[in-house]
Amino acid sequence: MTLPIEQDRIEKQIELKAPIARVWRALTDYREFSKWFQVNLEAPFVPGQTARGRITYPGYEQHTMEVVVQKMEPECLFSFTWHPYALDLQRDYSKEPSTLVEFRLEPKGDGTLLTVTESGFSKLPADRRREAFPMNDDGWAEQMKNIERHVGQTS
Repeated sequence: MTLPIEQDRIEKQIELKAPIARVWRALTDYREFSKWFQVNLEAPFVPGQTARGRITYPGYEQHTMEVVVQKMEPECLFSFTWHPYALDLQRDYSKEPSTLVEFRLEPKGDGTLLTVTESGFSKLPADRRREAFPMNDDGWAEQMKNIERHVGQTS
C-alpha cells in the first residue's frame, strides 16, 4: 500500500540568521552536530560511511544513533539514511528499510534557508511507521529550534 505523500515525508523549514558557511559547519562538523542534535558522535561524517554515537537527550542516553552518510555537497546538501525512532533495544532494525534525511541550504537575505526532509516512511513496517512518523515529525520541529539556537550562539 502506498501512502499519500504527506504521510511518507516530513519537511521542515527555518530561516537562520547565519551565513550558509556557518550553517554548513553546524550540520557537517560532527562535533558541532553532536552539540545541537544531542548525540555524542564518535567520528567525522564521511560519505558512504556509518557515523554513530550515544544519544545525550535526557531519557534516551541508553540509545545509540547510527546514520549512513549519503551526500555532502558543500554548502548545499547533506544527507544520510537511518532507522527512524529505533529505540526498542530488543528489536533488530538492520533488516528494515531506512529513511532518507536531507538538509538543503539556500541563501535567504543575509541568512540561510534550511530545509530538512525525511522521506521513505511508506517503506517501513506499519507498526514502525505509526510510531516513527509522528515522533520524528515532532523531533524535527525541536531540532530546527536547536540548530537555530546553536548557530545564533556560536560563530
